[in-house]
Amino acid sequence: MTQPTPIRRDHGHRPRLLDLFCCQGGAAKGYADAGFDVTGVDTAPQPRYPFRFVQADAIAYVLEHGGEFDVIHASPPCQHDSDCQRLQGNTHPDLIAPTRTALMATGRPWVLENVRGALPKLDRPVMLCGPMFGVETYRHRYFETGGGLTLNQPHHPAHTVPQSKMGRPIPPGHYGQFVGNFSGVQHARNVMGVPWMNRDGIRECIPPAYTQCIGTTALALLVGTGLEVAA
Repeated sequence: MTQPTPIRRDHGHRPRLLDLFCCQGGAAKGYADAGFDVTGVDTAPQPRYPFRFVQADAIAYVLEHGGEFDVIHASPPCQHDSDCQRLQGNTHPDLIAPTRTALMATGRPWVLENVRGALPKLDRPVMLCGPMFGVETYRHRYFETGGGLTLNQPHHPAHTVPQSKMGRPIPPGHYGQFVGNFSGVQHARNVMGVPWMNRDGIRECIPPAYTQCIGTTALALLVGTGLEVAA
């Protein structure tokens, strides 16, 4: 692991964020909007990823290079804890615990994100939902933090707008449910704020508004505490 060295802030320098299991970059866009220079890592090619990209095993990469970044975000694949995958009888590796162990080894502030099915495995996560940020879909995501980074749970507005059925066209006055083989990709792009994504990316992505909020908190931590950064 790269050892941190004393931080030297440059007003023209954007702090570095490592985006593990990055997929098509929904989380990355929010962190970039908050002010980070983002690098994404994924085992699969991600030609739609809008920032610097490295194709590699995420856990191995963070163990070797995590100390080179100011903040680390990880979204290990959620299929292991997905109700849909269990119903289909599919099996997937559970990467939450090994990812957390790797994040803790870096000594950096970190975020570990996953879906509701993984909630019993997460330590005091904050839940974020679309209407908290004016995003017109109910996409609950859970965010555990560590390395000195903490998040406050925002107020969760009541779900007063009806939600369309999975995979069906969206009736007027409803929120879309952008999972499975949903229709209306362009509409989903507009709602989620991810105009570069295809259907596959949208199905799994974190709305950038969520991580822009988290990134703003992370930046305040870096500035307020003078945390160390790798040279």
